[in-house]
Amino acid sequence: MTYFVTGGAGFIGSAVARALIARSETVVVYDALTYAGSLTTLQVLKGQPNFHFVKGDIRDADLVGETLRAHQVTKIMHLAAESHVDRSISGPDAFIQTNLVGTASLLNAALAYYRSLTPELAQQFRFHHISTDEVFGDLGPSDPPFHEGTPYAPHSPYSASKAGSDFLVDAWHHTYGLPALITNCSNNYGPYQFPEKLIPRTLIRALQGLDILVFGKGENVRDWLHVEEHAEALILAVDQGHIGERYAIGGNEERTNNQVVAAICAALDELCPRMDGASYRKQITYVTDRAGHDRRYAISAQKIANELGWSPSVKFEDGIKSTVQWYLENENWWRSLWNETA
Repeated sequence: MTYFVTGGAGFIGSAVARALIARSETVVVYDALTYAGSLTTLQVLKGQPNFHFVKGDIRDADLVGETLRAHQVTKIMHLAAESHVDRSISGPDAFIQTNLVGTASLLNAALAYYRSLTPELAQQFRFHHISTDEVFGDLGPSDPPFHEGTPYAPHSPYSASKAGSDFLVDAWHHTYGLPALITNCSNNYGPYQFPEKLIPRTLIRALQGLDILVFGKGENVRDWLHVEEHAEALILAVDQGHIGERYAIGGNEERTNNQVVAAICAALDELCPRMDGASYRKQITYVTDRAGHDRRYAISAQKIANELGWSPSVKFEDGIKSTVQWYLENENWWRSLWNETA
C-alpha cells in the first residue's frame, strides 16, 4: 500500500505519517508548508526509503494527479486544512479556499486517478477525509455526545468550511462512485502541535512568565484525544473502514478549559517548578470570550469500537504530562514557531 497524506507536515498529519512509517508502509506527504506545516515535524523520517515528500497545494489538481500516478497511491488520507477557529473569524477567505475549494479540487484529481486504475488497484483504493466534531455545533451540559448521525450545525467560518468539505466528499462518493469515507474527531493534543493552539500556547506562555489567557469563565468543555491514538484510529479506518461510512473518533475525556489549564499547570509545577516556588496557576488571567464560542463538544466513539475494535486508552492527565515533558525537551522545535505567532 502507498498512503498519500495531505497536510502531512502538520500536527495530526505528521503523526499519521510517523505511525505509517513505523509500520513499514510507503508514505507520500503532500503539503504546501504554510504557517502551520513544517518539515521539522517529519525530521525523524528523513532518509527513510519508503518516505517521500512533495511540496504542493491541494488546489493544484495537475500536481496532485501527477503525484498520485508517480507513486501508484492506493490510500488518500486528506488532512490538509485551515483549522484555527480564531483565524477563521478574522480571515475566513483562507478557510474557504483551502477547506472547500481545495477539497473539491483534490476530489476531482482523486476521481480521475481512481478511474485510471486497474480493477485490482481500484479495489484497494480509498479516499479518507478527516474532519472535526465542530461541524455538529455545540452541546448543552446534559446533552448526549455527538455521533455519526448528529445533524450538522456549524457556528464558525472554520466549522462551516469543514462541514462543506464533508458534504463534498459525500457527494463525490454518491454521485461519482469515489470510494470514500469520513471521520470526525474531537480536540487533539500531543507533540508537534502548533503553538497557537490552547495546550501548547498555555504551557509556553507559562514557561515564559506571561499571563495564561483563558477565554470567558473557562467553562467551555471539549473532549480531548491524544494525537498518536487518533493517528492509529485513522489508519485503522482507512484500512478497514467501510466505504461510504462515517466514524466518530473521540477521547472520552471531557474537560473544561479551566481543568485543561489546571492540568498543564500541575504538570509544569512537577516537571519545571517556578523559581519562586509558586504554582503556575498564579499566571492565569481571564479575557473576553471568543465570538460564537461553542459551549461543549463530546463524541461517542461507540461505532468505531463496535465495528473496528478501536477505543482510546490514554488518560488525559497522563497524556498532558507526557505532552508537557515533550515541549520541555523540544524547545528548539517550538521556539521559532512561537516567535512567529506570539
